[in-house]
Amino acid sequence: MKERKISIFVFFLLTLLTISIKTYFAYYIDLSLGVKGIVQNLILLMNPYSLVALILSVFLFFKGRKAFWLVFTAGFFLTLLLYSNVVYFRFFSDFLTFSTLNQVSNVDSMSGAVWSSFQWYDFVYFIDTIIYLFVLLFRKQWLNTKAFKRKFVPVLMGIAVALFFLNLAFAESDRPELLTRTFDHKYLVKYLGPYNFTVYDGVKTIKNNQQKAMASEDDLAKVRSYTKTKYAEPNQQYFGIAKKKNIIKIHLESFQTFLLGLKVNGEEVTPFLNQLTKGNGDFIYYSNFFHSTGQGKTSDAELTMDNSIYGLPQGSAFSLKGDNTYQSLPAILNQQEGYYTSVMHGDYKTFWNRDQIYKHFGIDKFYDASYYDMSPDNLENLGLKDKEFFKESIPYLKAEKQPFYTHLLTLTNHYPFTVSKKDATIASPNTGNPTVDGYIQTARYLDESIKQFITELKKEGLYDNSVIMIYGDHYGISENHNKAMAKLLGQDITPTKFMDLQRTGLFLKVPGIKGHVDPTYASQVDVMPTLLHLTGIDAKPYIVFGTDLFSKKHNQTVVFRNGDYITPQYKSINGVYYNNQTNEPLTDEQDKKNAEKIKNQVETELEVSDSLLNGDLMRFYKNPEFKKINPMKYNYVNGTVSKE
Repeated sequence: MKERKISIFVFFLLTLLTISIKTYFAYYIDLSLGVKGIVQNLILLMNPYSLVALILSVFLFFKGRKAFWLVFTAGFFLTLLLYSNVVYFRFFSDFLTFSTLNQVSNVDSMSGAVWSSFQWYDFVYFIDTIIYLFVLLFRKQWLNTKAFKRKFVPVLMGIAVALFFLNLAFAESDRPELLTRTFDHKYLVKYLGPYNFTVYDGVKTIKNNQQKAMASEDDLAKVRSYTKTKYAEPNQQYFGIAKKKNIIKIHLESFQTFLLGLKVNGEEVTPFLNQLTKGNGDFIYYSNFFHSTGQGKTSDAELTMDNSIYGLPQGSAFSLKGDNTYQSLPAILNQQEGYYTSVMHGDYKTFWNRDQIYKHFGIDKFYDASYYDMSPDNLENLGLKDKEFFKESIPYLKAEKQPFYTHLLTLTNHYPFTVSKKDATIASPNTGNPTVDGYIQTARYLDESIKQFITELKKEGLYDNSVIMIYGDHYGISENHNKAMAKLLGQDITPTKFMDLQRTGLFLKVPGIKGHVDPTYASQVDVMPTLLHLTGIDAKPYIVFGTDLFSKKHNQTVVFRNGDYITPQYKSINGVYYNNQTNEPLTDEQDKKNAEKIKNQVETELEVSDSLLNGDLMRFYKNPEFKKINPMKYNYVNGTVSKE
């Protein structure tokens, strides 16, 4: 009997099938896409095939073993794309874009975090690749090298294209305006799959790159018109109350407010910060303060708080828009009130392109790792330990000309949340999840370092005459760890609960204002106009998307980078509207209309902010209150501290 061999068409089908199976495995094991209902599950089953089939079918035009090798190579790169997205999602809860690939230099500094993202079962993604490679190398006799009939290749391509449009039709029926008004990448991957998403992102990236070249003053006029409608006039009781006071911003890496008041094994995780939440001291505690970050995470928080604009839907504006024109908070303070401005950070200056973008923000001095003692004993995870960082920063603060604006960025409480036994002063909660367990211990270390720093500020006479701001930059625990979080907190992590966990907190000490607890809903975009008004500078001439926290007209809609939002009344999550008090889906028709109206405003706001960044529209703004920053005036030379 004649031995049956594998034809190129069968090999094509096998590759298509195994890639699709791996994609399903990723959907249900690694990627949290929020799939609900028959339609969405049907779309999920459909979406891997179209582009994979289209790409693989191209190589059916070739003959002999070459065709097998080309199909195999294409399949390998598609697998690599899928797996790269899986690893990236585990860490960032997002998907790879061409923008993030431009920031690949950051991987060296985050190698520990990347390695922590690998799982024991990851070999599943490459089983078929290994088998196919074995056959191609050592079982050539199994292959039928007879060419596929070329006249049928266009038919296969046509079927693939038709399948894509069928997929898109189902997607549009379930999520209208998917490709035009969607900011959440999870939506796009859920409806289109990771492969079509990559093509979509490529087209979007090209379009955004063209936007700057085609931008004009008319585009700026639209932005200016929008932000004028958001302006909230200052509260005269507090306007200028902090004039000429130093401003010290303390950036808590990956801090979420569920830590406040939390006890593990009977011990408070953050005993010092807990005291600040009581409102009976010097600090105002904003209990409903949320982050607004996207893929840029820490850099997004910096961008938003210093410019009152949102980060980009793909990548970090620090890396992608580093040469844009900005009217930043530190530059305004310098020009209007003579502030000396600086940033202090225990990492090297090139990370997130900081050494370039700070020049465009008008930052006078950047104390990076070269100014600190980076001896091995002083390091943990990404860089300098927080306690050592704060201790070494005090002399620099004392030497600065007053009034000064200084931004200090912590590091130790960063994924994958590692801390030495010597520095771990609270026992692990033993959830079985090393990320969550480590987070509790690094958060305690962070709390201790803040207490140490505040004590030193008082001792050195820098406390009383300063506005001090303490805030979390972005979430630390992604939804990939919901099971362990449920065990830690003793409750299920539903979509509404996960949104609640995006509170990162704001503690604000202003000389002349008594400490209290303020339940106002706010986010990082509101910080810049608040500080401007406290220092006696009206925010009206500037392009800002936030509103003053002390203003009687403060806007309490918190906008998330993915297009979701929260207000005192409503939550919008993945297109579903909830009552913010009961966390139940809205049933009243008027409530639904109100929530939908806010949703449209949120999407408009993100679109306007994106146009400002992508078009570099600030270069057209002739603001009589502001002299454009000349980045050539700034040079961040290395410090002289020994790193041996």
